[in-house]
Amino acid sequence: MEEILRQAFTILRATWKHRHLGMVVAWVVGAIAAGVILRIPNQFEASARIYVDTQSILRPLMSGLAVQPNIEQQIMMLSRTLISRPNLEKLIRMADLDLNVKDKAQQEALIDSLSSTLKIQGLGRDNLYTISARDPDPAKAQRIVQALVSIFVESSLGDKRQDTDSARKFLEEQIRNYEKKLEDAENRLKEFKLRNIELATSEGKSGVDRLSELTNQLNSARLELREAEQSRDALRRQIVGEEPVLLPETSGSESSVSLPEIDGRIDVQKRNLDTLLQRYTEQHPDVIGTRRMIKDLEEQKRQELLARKKFAAANPGSSVSNNPVYQQLKVSLAESEANTASLRARVSEYEERYKRTTSVMKNQPQLEAEFAQLNRDYELDKKNYEQLVSRRDSAEMSGDLDTAGSMADFRLIDPPRASSTPVAPNRLLLFPLGLVLAIAGGLFAAFAASQIRPVFFDSKSLREATDLPVLGTVSLIPNEARRLKERASLRRFLLASGGLVVAYALGLGLLTILSQRAAGG
Repeated sequence: MEEILRQAFTILRATWKHRHLGMVVAWVVGAIAAGVILRIPNQFEASARIYVDTQSILRPLMSGLAVQPNIEQQIMMLSRTLISRPNLEKLIRMADLDLNVKDKAQQEALIDSLSSTLKIQGLGRDNLYTISARDPDPAKAQRIVQALVSIFVESSLGDKRQDTDSARKFLEEQIRNYEKKLEDAENRLKEFKLRNIELATSEGKSGVDRLSELTNQLNSARLELREAEQSRDALRRQIVGEEPVLLPETSGSESSVSLPEIDGRIDVQKRNLDTLLQRYTEQHPDVIGTRRMIKDLEEQKRQELLARKKFAAANPGSSVSNNPVYQQLKVSLAESEANTASLRARVSEYEERYKRTTSVMKNQPQLEAEFAQLNRDYELDKKNYEQLVSRRDSAEMSGDLDTAGSMADFRLIDPPRASSTPVAPNRLLLFPLGLVLAIAGGLFAAFAASQIRPVFFDSKSLREATDLPVLGTVSLIPNEARRLKERASLRRFLLASGGLVVAYALGLGLLTILSQRAAGG
């Protein structure tokens, strides 16, 4: 600690030795600082206050029907981005600030100057905004603020309309794209259904249910066929035990001649055909098989009649007569034959259906997965399309709402007005700072001189600096003349120091008087 104090004392003695140089530098720096402070041009400030009313009656009325942006957030963001380069260029044109601009460098300097002097501030949560600008010319500052107020209002309205138009165009483009996607999805779904029409089931039945139903129908038809065949075979065995008796053949056309065993079968097949036509179309296999059987029976009847005619011609005068029981058995046999043929055709059709359904069911899981994927894509495109249409309608309503009335009302509380007195520079504050700067400059000059031309004040410092032994020291005993000279030098230093302080104090007082007069005038 003692060493530190010794070094500090040594530095102060060295600095004090060059006090006259420091005082000269202080006066020079003080004069320069005072001149610079006095030559700084006055800055006049123009300001305006704007109130943004976002509590429009349309907002609660259109809630849920139209898109309502966060007006407060938009205004806040606009206030923060208002002083941007495009707006500054627009402001320069509106306020006629580019009249003296000759090249791009001057324009860039003007833009930089405006960006540093323009301010927009929000006053709490009351949606009050203050716009201010500074310039040496108060009229020019007022024009700048007026132009900035106009840009503030126009930017809010213009951006809102531009956003609405952009959103509407985007939605229209997306709706057209989804219309095409929806149409393609519908076509794919339609083609899949037509290509796999076997999968269509009635009454919501699945493929397994339909296969089970076909199995039951096939088993039932096979059982009925076996019963019919057993009944037919029994009739055949009974007919074998009856002896037919020939009867005389009646004359007439073939259509009037009755052959009970064949006519009965034809009648049964015709009744069966009527029943089938009530359930199926002409192309159904049962209908086609029944018609073919009727045609075969009619041909069989015609051949039988021809045979009888030939027999009658070869044996004139003979006649046949049948036993009634025999004839009844023949009719029953014919009906049984017809029923058996019908059941055989039904069994064949059911077997064909069963094979076709079994073949389809092997690929049914893959087809059902493909159908589910197509249906899911279609539903997704349909949902997105409906949402886009709904949002487009909402955007159109929002645009109409902006046309009918703005959601935010800008009110100019205080019009642009320039101050009558300059607001900058604050010379009353800069003058004391100039004095401090002058004193600091003098001290630095004296310290720098002491470092450039160092002086040793004791033997210890000399020994430490030269690393040589000091044999002794010689002290100077000042006489009366030297003491008088030193006192005179000290008085001159104190007078110079006091003169610097007094000069700055007089300047500060004069500036105070002038500023008060300007404020009173």
